[in-house]
Amino acid sequence: MVAEPVKVRRLTDQEGQQLQRIVRRGSTNTVRYRRAMMLLASAGGNRVPVIAQLVQAGEDTARDVIHRFNEIAAKRAFAGEEGRSPKRREWPRLYRVAHPKT
Repeated sequence: MVAEPVKVRRLTDQEGQQLQRIVRRGSTNTVRYRRAMMLLASAGGNRVPVIAQLVQAGEDTARDVIHRFNEIAAKRAFAGEEGRSPKRREWPRLYRVAHPKT
């Protein structure tokens, strides 16, 4: 049985723009630049061997970067109520719930 090809999930417009900005500016941080290249190449439909050759990295490294990006994005998407602190405008309502008038 052959495993499914590793692909980055669909990027949001904001994520795509941020990654393109990193690549176009030629970030001074080479790790950040290479990771952005890997993610954009994957989003463009390239497979792991091609991506690894593009950035001159190992295939395992390319897979790890893509998996990590997908994992972080999933955690961020499902964090919802439990993974964030309340916004400032919610504080009065939360205070009233926690400290009802007697």
